[in-house]
Amino acid sequence: MADTDPDELERRIARTRAELAQTVDAIADRVSPKRVAERTVADAKSRAGHLVAQVSDALGMSPRPVELGQDPDRLWDEEPPDLAPVLIGLGAVLALGAAVVLWRRRRRR
Repeated sequence: MADTDPDELERRIARTRAELAQTVDAIADRVSPKRVAERTVADAKSRAGHLVAQVSDALGMSPRPVELGQDPDRLWDEEPPDLAPVLIGLGAVLALGAAVVLWRRRRRR
């Protein structure tokens, strides 16, 4: 019987130990604080990139790479941002919000 062969049982045990060791290593790597932080940073960078792309498309601007050590006062020398639509939208949202708050207060009385 092959099931009771001691050599076969030792081979199975060795194979199972190796598989278990790989599984434990994979789990340890997955829950390692360093790996979790790396994945979190990568995810945040990816989401920020998507947000910048969406805002840039909405404002009609194209993002330019900023190099380390670049003078921040000269960032917009070539292409200043057009903030008028953003400010108008923000003002409209604030005015609408204030109107809703006043309307709700009057209805409560």
